[in-house]
Amino acid sequence: MNGFPSSGPDAAPSTRAAFPLGASTTLAELARDPHPRLALLRTHEPVSWLPELNGWLVTRRDLALDVMRDSATFTVDDPRFTTAQVVGPSMLSLDGAAHARHRDPFAAPFRPRRVHDGFAGFIERETDRLLAGLEAAGTAELRRAFAGPLAVAVVTEALGLVGTTTDTVLSWYDAIVRSVSDITAGLAAGPAGPAAYAQLRAAVEATVADRHASSLLVAAAERLDLPEVASNAAVLMFGGIETTEAMITNALLHLLQNPDQLGLVRADFGLLDGAVEESLRLEPGAAVVDRYATRDTVVGPAAVRRGDLVSVSLTGANRDPAVFSDPDRFDVRRAEARLQLAFAHGPHHCLAAHLARLETRIALQRLLERLPGLRLDPRRPAAPHGLVFRKPATLHVLWEATALPRPGGAGQ
Repeated sequence: MNGFPSSGPDAAPSTRAAFPLGASTTLAELARDPHPRLALLRTHEPVSWLPELNGWLVTRRDLALDVMRDSATFTVDDPRFTTAQVVGPSMLSLDGAAHARHRDPFAAPFRPRRVHDGFAGFIERETDRLLAGLEAAGTAELRRAFAGPLAVAVVTEALGLVGTTTDTVLSWYDAIVRSVSDITAGLAAGPAGPAAYAQLRAAVEATVADRHASSLLVAAAERLDLPEVASNAAVLMFGGIETTEAMITNALLHLLQNPDQLGLVRADFGLLDGAVEESLRLEPGAAVVDRYATRDTVVGPAAVRRGDLVSVSLTGANRDPAVFSDPDRFDVRRAEARLQLAFAHGPHHCLAAHLARLETRIALQRLLERLPGLRLDPRRPAAPHGLVFRKPATLHVLWEATALPRPGGAGQ
């Protein structure tokens, strides 16, 4: 998980004066509707100093790639990285050989063929189970009633934790994320997050100790110490729940807001892969990734000092008109959509990107197949919101409910 830190090196007044657009950019604006401001920054100040961020914001795609590829110069291994303060060092907060040692034991199950073979059937069954409980109502709030529960179920299955339920995993996730968010905002974290992480760690230890368990965690424990297995299980849980819930919710919102594109997809479900990529491009679930400069360096027009925060705006890079024509338009047939950077790039490219794509594609197809006339509820508008993680707070929809057969048919 990334977050804007509450402290860092202060820029000199001359630095602030050199970036007037950055100086007038507020975090509230970036949380509410960042796209107009990011377009201005990308055009005029593609690497800009934001006083409210107390760091640099990179918005141009080529420069974003430069930062994410160079982990020697732009590292995640910094005390200000908030997730590590709660769960300890992990693949998310380490670089170089230490990063590879933490990441490699988890990599094999998330390769494309193994993802499809290992998870497609489970995702289809869980999706159908969730929709069976919704179909008759004709209305639902799909982020909480569908996207979130599906993401939690898949993470629980992927980790293979012994003796846990999806509700338990969700309670741990909520508490740990709340602690990370509090630290990011400069607040003191309460006891709930560390307590939840202690319970997760105990569940990891029980899983590894279970001789009958067949689990990703058991395999990882052959190469990592138990605290390291637990910290990486926590960050996999973050990614699998937070960003996948956002992927499903944002993609459905984009389709329902664009009836012409929805019509194309309904006529040819083969376009769903393009719809998912295009939604990731327009509104990545994780808006930024944070790095910290290990030395004085230059990024585009900016002289970056050792220790400076350098935040890469994936949202800004994904609408770079040098790469994406008519970048604000949702186009499920966009040829260059796969060039989006929603899963980051370089050593910290999202480990479970293939699983997230598969989950979102199956979810969208089942929604469109099983909820006829699916549409947004016009009385309850939805829009993505968030500074670091972006998705609608709610997604209220309507559809033509099919009456369930009454018990005992005619003549009985």
